[in-house]
Amino acid sequence: MVAGAARLLAQQGLQATSFSEVLEFTASPRGSVYHHFPGGKDQLVKAALDLVTAQMGQAFSPREGASPEEIADLFLRIWRSVLVRSDFKAGCAVVAVTIAADSRDLLQHAAAIFGSWRKRLAGLFVDAAVAQADAARFAAVLIAASEGAVVLSRGEQSLEPFDLVATKLLEDARTLSGSKPARRRGDRRPKVGLEQKREARR
Repeated sequence: MVAGAARLLAQQGLQATSFSEVLEFTASPRGSVYHHFPGGKDQLVKAALDLVTAQMGQAFSPREGASPEEIADLFLRIWRSVLVRSDFKAGCAVVAVTIAADSRDLLQHAAAIFGSWRKRLAGLFVDAAVAQADAARFAAVLIAASEGAVVLSRGEQSLEPFDLVATKLLEDARTLSGSKPARRRGDRRPKVGLEQKREARR
C-alpha cells in the first residue's frame, strides 16, 4: 500500500490519491487501511514519502571522489529515468504533496525531506572541493531546476525541456570544480598557520 501510494502521488497528485484509489491500485483489503494506518491518509502519505526518500538514497550514491559534474549528472539521470520509465506520467511525489497539502504536518514532512536532499547534495559538493556557500547554493538550484524541468517535460510530453535544463546545470557544475582548492590527503595544517607563513614571506 505504501509503494502504491508513492506511485499514485507521483502520477496523479495528492488529492487524487485517496484510500479508495490506493486500495484499488494495490488490490488490498479495505480492513488493512484501518489496521495499518489508524492515523488516516496523512499517515499513509508520510510513509509513502519516506519510501521515496529511501529509494532516492539508494539510487543516489555517487562514487567516492566524484566531481561536482558527476554528482549533478547522477542526480539528473535519476529524474530523467523517472520520466522515461513512466512515459511522462510520473514526477516527484514530494513535490505533489508540497503543492497540494493543506496539512501543516504533511508540509513540514515534505520540507524536511527537501532539506535533507539539499544538505546531502551540499555535503557531496563540499567533499568535491567546492566552497561551502557555493555548494549550498548550487544544491538548491539543482533540486529546484530539475524538479521544474520534470514538470515542463511532463506538460510537453517531451524530454527536450529536461535535457535543456540538464545541460545548463551540468555546465554550471563544471565551473564549480575550480571554486575551492582540493585539500591534499594528510595535510592537516590549520589555515591560520598557512596564513602566518605567507605573512612571514612578505
